[in-house]
Amino acid sequence: MNASVQIRPEAAASHVDVLIVGAGISGIGSAYHLQEQSPELSYAILEMKDTFGGTWETHKYPGVRSDSDLYTFGYRFKPWVGPPIATADEILTYMGEVIDDNGIGEHIRYGHRIVSCSFARATDLWTVEAERLEDGAILTFTCNFLWMCSGYYDHENPYIPDWKGLNDYTGHFVHAQLWDPATDYAGKRVLVIGSGATAATVIPEFAKTAAHVTMLQRSPTYFFCHPNQNELADRLREVGVDEPTIHRVVRQQILFDQDVMTKRCQEEPDAVFEELKALIREYAGEDFEFEPHFTPKYRPWQQRLAFCPDGDVFQAVGAGKASVVTDTIDHFTETGVVTSSGETIEADIIVAATGFRLSVMGDIPFSVDGEAIDWHDTLTYRGMMFTGVPNMAWVMGYFRASWTLRVDMLGDFVCRLLNHMQDRGATRVEVAPKAGIDAMEPGPWIDADNFNPGYLKRGMNQLPKAGKGDDWKHTQDYWREKDDFPMIDLESEDFSYFTARVRELVESA
Repeated sequence: MNASVQIRPEAAASHVDVLIVGAGISGIGSAYHLQEQSPELSYAILEMKDTFGGTWETHKYPGVRSDSDLYTFGYRFKPWVGPPIATADEILTYMGEVIDDNGIGEHIRYGHRIVSCSFARATDLWTVEAERLEDGAILTFTCNFLWMCSGYYDHENPYIPDWKGLNDYTGHFVHAQLWDPATDYAGKRVLVIGSGATAATVIPEFAKTAAHVTMLQRSPTYFFCHPNQNELADRLREVGVDEPTIHRVVRQQILFDQDVMTKRCQEEPDAVFEELKALIREYAGEDFEFEPHFTPKYRPWQQRLAFCPDGDVFQAVGAGKASVVTDTIDHFTETGVVTSSGETIEADIIVAATGFRLSVMGDIPFSVDGEAIDWHDTLTYRGMMFTGVPNMAWVMGYFRASWTLRVDMLGDFVCRLLNHMQDRGATRVEVAPKAGIDAMEPGPWIDADNFNPGYLKRGMNQLPKAGKGDDWKHTQDYWREKDDFPMIDLESEDFSYFTARVRELVESA
């Protein structure tokens, strides 16, 4: 079956046991686990776009690729065959195979923008209203359980700082998130504002044909440079090992190495930085200078360490095709920008690689029993469930490790929870700390010393709060959670179960 097949809503059930929101990497993986582990439950996926893929469909900038290896960013259940860093098209092909091979396409309702989600404890049902984009019709779906897989940023409205004089610029200005693939940059002077994974992706691609590329950054980023290959996978294939075994073994090796690296970043950050610099020099030359443009201000564990395949961005800098300016913007001019130190950078095209705006639950209005939910007023249970919000789970992946590791992990947990509810005849589950919310000393979603990229700092007031103990926060520690999640006691005092029919009988007595 074609992965983009559409089933018109009027021909499909308006009520399902589980409604999955989003047909991106999280939604497709969650659907697979639901089919495999809770096959008796009906489900549908609502997707705003007219195809699957999420981020990998919306991002069109030059060279768009993963910044995580596909042996861990790929699903646990489907082997990855290819270079560890993959293009968006390769990832979409991989996702399409998952959809086609498992009959997931018939459950996806494309072109549906959700406009509200409301839960009623009187019925223990979610009512989800969605606009069908082809004709503007508002359709109503109901479900017992809502599985939010909509990602964590606004796909339509990227983050652009309030730069002075931006409207004075007469060249072509665009945020990378909104890049039009038809844009011709050959022979042009290109200025990229930013220094993260997106900037490191577009700069070597621009450098192939642009007259020159300049990266303007406020502060540098750490990168891990390595050939875009996995020696262990290549060797296992050479000796004839089957792909599922290769996937499992290589995945385990990478996760072990990442765990070691994460601990070393915290325990011996200076030594790690020297090793990262040595890897860069393998591509940029022994004389490559790291001051002032390539010495980050933050510590290695505080933001994502992005994979730079074949050191391509540093090769571009070393070859003189790209240059770096470390400064802030004072103002834009008709032909470029003037930095705070007075340097003028002229450009035909300016690309803002300045990150995104955080979007919690897709910015969809939520309510429970008629009361609007402010997510910042809730306390999170392990970054996936929330106080005062029944029958719902949110997939929020990892930042240091691959996002999809948590998709698989939450898939196991949610299915175990749904099966447990069926076994005990429950129609509603809620979470709350047995000691009370105040005793949890609610605080920020994540400690800034633990992880502090700009998009999280800007959007912290939108996110739920965290509490004391690992149960009441998203720890960002895959290596601990992989052991903790299977051991979660679904009958602990943190979980409360109810049955709508029992309550009706009590109330009518």
